Amino acid sequence: MSKIDYAANPEALPARVSIQTAAAVMGLSEKTIRRWISDGKIKAYRLGSRVIRVDRDSLLAMQKPVSA
Repeated sequence: MSKIDYAANPEALPARVSIQTAAAVMGLSEKTIRRWISDGKIKAYRLGSRVIRVDRDSLLAMQKPVSA
C-alpha cells in the first residue's frame, strides 16, 4: 500500500488529524499547533482524556497567500 503525501496534497487529509500530523503537514512544530489551538486560531477536538484531533478545514484556513 502506498503512503499518501499529505504535505504535497493537504486537501487529502482526513477530517480530523493528530497534532503531530498537522505539524508535519504545515511544516511547523507541535508546540505551534498546540498554541494555535489554545489561542482559538484552529479548532480541535478532545477524544477521551488524552487524545486531541485537529480540524482539517480550520488548519488549512490558516494558509494565506502572501501579497507581492
